[in-house]
Amino acid sequence: MHNLTKVMQYTIKVGLLCVGLLLAIHVNALEFRSVAINKAVLYDAPSTEAKKVYVIASGYPVEVIVNLGEWIKIRDHFGSLSWIQGKQLSPKRMALIVNDKAELKQAEAEDAALLATFEKDVVVELVSGPKSEWVKVKHRDGLTGFIRSNALWGI
Repeated sequence: MHNLTKVMQYTIKVGLLCVGLLLAIHVNALEFRSVAINKAVLYDAPSTEAKKVYVIASGYPVEVIVNLGEWIKIRDHFGSLSWIQGKQLSPKRMALIVNDKAELKQAEAEDAALLATFEKDVVVELVSGPKSEWVKVKHRDGLTGFIRSNALWGI
């Protein structure tokens, strides 16, 4: 009888853990962070002993899929999944230009003054989230303006 109680307690704990992990996956599905260090190594499992799959640069935006604290499973803009050490990520929101070109406008309008044109794969800082079809961003050179949200990944 004592062993049956232990088995039931263990089963309940495992069940609660599974429910917690599923909730964590759902809650974090749209959480974005950026890489905090230059040349961060991405792994195929949550361990430095795992296979190294990529090296990415500081500022690169990633989507958090699973957060285990010390290790975080991420998705990049290609849809690839990998693991990174949690301490190598920053809560600072960055976005990646995914169109061939993206125009930085002075205001949230197509006819607003053009401040700059960015090429694909340029990283910009997210100043404020999309309130409409425009997102306020800042380039590392200091230029601040608005880009259409459909030109960005990581928002």
